[in-house]
Amino acid sequence: MGNFKEDIARCEAFVFDVDGVMTDGGIIPTPDGDFIRRYNAKDGYALAYAIKIGYKVCIITGGRGRTLEHRLRMLGIERFYTDCMDKIRAMREYFAEEGIDPANAIYMGDDIPDLCLFPLVALSCAPSDASVVALKKACWVSRFPGGHGAVRELAEFILKSQGRFEEAVMKRFNTEL
Repeated sequence: MGNFKEDIARCEAFVFDVDGVMTDGGIIPTPDGDFIRRYNAKDGYALAYAIKIGYKVCIITGGRGRTLEHRLRMLGIERFYTDCMDKIRAMREYFAEEGIDPANAIYMGDDIPDLCLFPLVALSCAPSDASVVALKKACWVSRFPGGHGAVRELAEFILKSQGRFEEAVMKRFNTEL
């Protein structure tokens, strides 16, 4: 939205897609209509300690399933939109209900359905293996692919840039670095 360093300094909320961002994009359908996804535990740790020190985290995804929702709740993510076909409406609703200024938010997505959200936030981000068009439109690209540390790299980049990384680790694990 503006100056890269200023956008980072103002960040108070993270919004993520799931498939291709928090996972490698692979899904295995189960007979009961759910899906098995593989998540990166390190990404989960990063989100959990960001939440612990007060960052807001929301998921907006076309993905669905009980196991997905269970995973999000395990991480402490209270706001999520699954099976979402209108991502713009979901993001605007989330920002309004949580009182978040879009200029203080970051979004990470990996494919064409995510592009509509890129202009709505201060910093649009993508994993290294995102679609070509998402890579071209993103303001920041992780060195890691989706499901392999992209979420953690982004969270730690923001926390370190804001001087809050050590605080996050100490509160999450009651330890010092």
